Amino acid sequence: MSRASVSWPGGETRAIGPGLLLLLGVGKGDSSEHAKKLADKIASLRIFSNAEGKFDHCVLDDKGSALVVSQFTLYAALKGGRRPDFAAAAAPGEAKELYERFCAELERLGIPVKTGEFAAHMAVESVNDGPVTIWLDTEFF
Repeated sequence: MSRASVSWPGGETRAIGPGLLLLLGVGKGDSSEHAKKLADKIASLRIFSNAEGKFDHCVLDDKGSALVVSQFTLYAALKGGRRPDFAAAAAPGEAKELYERFCAELERLGIPVKTGEFAAHMAVESVNDGPVTIWLDTEFF
């Protein structure tokens, strides 16, 4: 990703240059161990191109940053009708704690982190280079 930003109606904006825009959904049953495993996986994902255009670099190799935005709507279930059900999302207090833990784990690994405002209405912008969009779920690793 070339750049990303998040802003609030009051005018505050946080932005990064090259790096990762991470939309983080926290579900019921997620734990601190999940936050750590996910941060470790993301830090080492080889999803940035080398000089030949091959995915060979991770965010740490390219000295990129991360913009992490809380996104409970990733847990939307649409089985029953037309209105999303968010019952699988973690309760706000638990989700905020794990969101903050995840951000701290990325920083521990050496990735500069900027965040959105937990549970706030925000405008998120992203300029993808590629684009490359990958969905990760700790259930699968």
